[in-house]
Amino acid sequence: MKKSIGAKTLLFPTPVLMVGTYDQTGKPNLMNAAWGGICCSQPPCIAVSLRKATHTHAAIVERKAFTVGIACEARMVAADYVGTVSGRDVDKFAVAGLTAVRSELVDAPYGAEFPVVLECRLLQIVEIGLHTQFIGEIVDVKADAEVLDDDGLPDIMKIQPLIYDTSHKGYHGVGPLLGKAFTVGKDLQSRIA
Repeated sequence: MKKSIGAKTLLFPTPVLMVGTYDQTGKPNLMNAAWGGICCSQPPCIAVSLRKATHTHAAIVERKAFTVGIACEARMVAADYVGTVSGRDVDKFAVAGLTAVRSELVDAPYGAEFPVVLECRLLQIVEIGLHTQFIGEIVDVKADAEVLDDDGLPDIMKIQPLIYDTSHKGYHGVGPLLGKAFTVGKDLQSRIA
């Protein structure tokens, strides 16, 4: 029997997203956000939810653009750091030893050290409560050649993305392939009468 533990922000896993923006002075900033994910297939979109108090919130509203880098195991310390301080007070790229790269497609930077980056144009803003959800249309995905598979698409095991445990506030990695999506359940179709 399941035990009720109340209304909480528990979902397993959540991604560790590196949200890149330029502030009003043009300074590049990077924020660690776990409240986000793909929200539409056509047009391809991602949603990230941020508190109004964050420096990144104001930057997205002003610049109408952001990037989303996929945090990886090799950059866990830097990824965690950019989520613990405000870009109002410190140059996060410099302190974390990350390289700010100006997107050629949207008015936002990204961290060169993160293996996959989504460049996003702000499509919609949804006020939810404590958080504002920013929906960005993905105008391009850039990936390091080393994380691409033979089919030219990113390989999750080569990326080694960080995932966040909302329950115990910890970072984890991904495990091996368990089965192919849209395939492993096909045997159950034979049960349909």
